[in-house]
Amino acid sequence: MSTVDFPIFDCDNHYYEATDAFTRHIEPEFRTRTMQWGEIDGKTRFLVGGKVNRFIPNPTFDPVSKPGALDQYFRGHNPKGQNVAQLFGELDPMAEHPEYRDRDARLAVMDAQDMQGAIFLPTLGVGMEQALRNDIPAVGAAFRAFNRWLDEDWGFAYGDRIFAAPMLSFMDPDTLVAELEWAIARDARFVVVVPGPIMTPAGGRSPADPVYDPFWARLNEAGLTLVVHGGDTYYSTYVADWGESAEFEAFKSTPFRSIASWSPVQDYFANLIANRLFERYPNLRLASVETGSDWVFHLFDKMKKSFGQHSNAYPEDPRETFARHVWVSPYYEEDLGAMRDLIGADHMLMGSDWPHAEGLADPASFVKDLDNHGFSHDDARLVMRENGIVLSQRRPA
Repeated sequence: MSTVDFPIFDCDNHYYEATDAFTRHIEPEFRTRTMQWGEIDGKTRFLVGGKVNRFIPNPTFDPVSKPGALDQYFRGHNPKGQNVAQLFGELDPMAEHPEYRDRDARLAVMDAQDMQGAIFLPTLGVGMEQALRNDIPAVGAAFRAFNRWLDEDWGFAYGDRIFAAPMLSFMDPDTLVAELEWAIARDARFVVVVPGPIMTPAGGRSPADPVYDPFWARLNEAGLTLVVHGGDTYYSTYVADWGESAEFEAFKSTPFRSIASWSPVQDYFANLIANRLFERYPNLRLASVETGSDWVFHLFDKMKKSFGQHSNAYPEDPRETFARHVWVSPYYEEDLGAMRDLIGADHMLMGSDWPHAEGLADPASFVKDLDNHGFSHDDARLVMRENGIVLSQRRPA
């Protein structure tokens, strides 16, 4: 099966944030403490907390890369030994792509892609929390402003096809609950966080700490899906302990970063399971998006051993807990068949990362990778359509 005969549901679509995404609705008292634009040495710079932020090298996104420009690179093919800048190729003016910032233009593109619906996720937004972590009130203000821009420009269930996910931060428990309540009232189906412990000036804290129970209880009751998306996490602090730069910049890696085994997303889910969060809140659904799937195999190996050593610490085999509550969107270049065998096709999600350079130029082409790994038509339909639709529908407790 090299083509699909059904409309797809993409669980990893992105927008490119408008330049006023963080500033249009910012509360006046936080203007200088959150996000600003400035001209420095003749270049437009994005300032976060008064400092130049380099999470995205070109945060205006103008010009912007072509979708899928780095596809072969992420499949491990770079026969000419080009650097990333060369692999990007020619960039496009943002004005040529209204679909990157306009929801009606995007719906027309989705029609052409035979895409019924998609989860819409931040490009710049997933790198902002750590940049402000020393000013917790500013984190709350920045995300409030961002989410109100997101609702205004994209909508949380626009046409029942565009499901933009509000960004949440656990740094302040009260603000977290208030923002979730606001998102529920605005018909959000998904909310998004980045993985890792909750890092604050007072130190780290587990996301399963009882202080966050009001959040988990409300999420459990309302039945939204929590998307755990890759971004700037405490990994930046961790690599600094090895003598690496703590500043995270997209597409700038080092050999150590690329082969280190430590994984914030693996530890995030390990922590939730070890703290028996899903036993307390059995209606929770979490989706891991743009974090790959290699870490799932490592986690399952560790959970198997841990259960053998500490069976009294778990209400059941933790692998069963994971497989019931967590959906995974693997990278297209990974061992999709092995992931199916581990967690089942009914808990895998198709994600194209469109229109990012590291994603697929044609989202529906994901089926070719499924085909290469022996997926049946029914299983491919689960991955590329049905599972995403199920998660887009609230499941009230």
